Amino acid sequence: MRIGYFLSCEEYTPAQLIEQARLAQDAGFQGLWISDHYHPWNDEQGQSPFVWSIIGALSQVVRIPVTTAVTCPIMRIHPAVIAQAAATSAALHDGRFVLGVGTGEALNEHILGDRWPFAEERLEMLEEAVVVLRQLWRGEYVTHHGRHYTVDQARIYTLPAEPPRVYVSAFGPKAIDVAARIGDGYISTSPDADLVAEFRRRAGAKPVQGGFKGCWAPTEDEGVEIAHRLWANSGVPGELSQVLPSPKHFEQAAQLVTPEMTRKAVACGPDPAGHAEQLKKYEAAGFDEVYVANMGPNYREFIELYRREFL
Repeated sequence: MRIGYFLSCEEYTPAQLIEQARLAQDAGFQGLWISDHYHPWNDEQGQSPFVWSIIGALSQVVRIPVTTAVTCPIMRIHPAVIAQAAATSAALHDGRFVLGVGTGEALNEHILGDRWPFAEERLEMLEEAVVVLRQLWRGEYVTHHGRHYTVDQARIYTLPAEPPRVYVSAFGPKAIDVAARIGDGYISTSPDADLVAEFRRRAGAKPVQGGFKGCWAPTEDEGVEIAHRLWANSGVPGELSQVLPSPKHFEQAAQLVTPEMTRKAVACGPDPAGHAEQLKKYEAAGFDEVYVANMGPNYREFIELYRREFL
């Protein structure tokens, strides 16, 4: 199983993200995930740079694959524009760029005042959006009149040697069906062996990527405090993560998550054992690649821990 590093745009400045990417490559991480947000999950996280600017900058400092985890190409940015952004990114990264896509969260996608569609409608929109992406990546003029999107005589001129691969995020049976049909790979943040097996049953031997977060700190208690203060929203259950519209709503919902819940869910502190346990869960579930992120300011120590213990 390959191990990569997860760049969290919600928490770090552009300069910090570039520094982490360089440190991760030097430490031996084999790829990068990068989140694509308009808002952070809460005000305490405090950042959210434009992901396509960061991806361009990354092309000048790393030579390992970069995957968006994940971009939502259905509302905030039209898929015709995402197609151009992804094509340029793949050209800059010499084909090492992967477009990870999903149906998104209202947190980021509602900002233009559009109605937030139900999950099944978002899946339908995602499927059509990927059709638009792939039509445009052929380098021909495209006119498309679909149920959700219109493209009028558009052509992308700057293209990579091969079209970007599209990996699809999915967390349930209906989404797995879509991911298997339209995706070149599968993305998840849950080590669910059943979903991985179902994806492989439907899609064959396509790559499967997963990811999780940890928190390096001098002690476990300090790690729990940092992780809970910054990322208690990770413990918000069910579909709330898809439907809550603003950071303040996530802050309200995260009040239901206790520090002990965070302690049980996140590998905190300097001990590598918790990280090893998480890695084994993803390996046992059948993931080909897993991407790990640090919560909080101690990302240099986190990266060094992985260099020493796992890479």
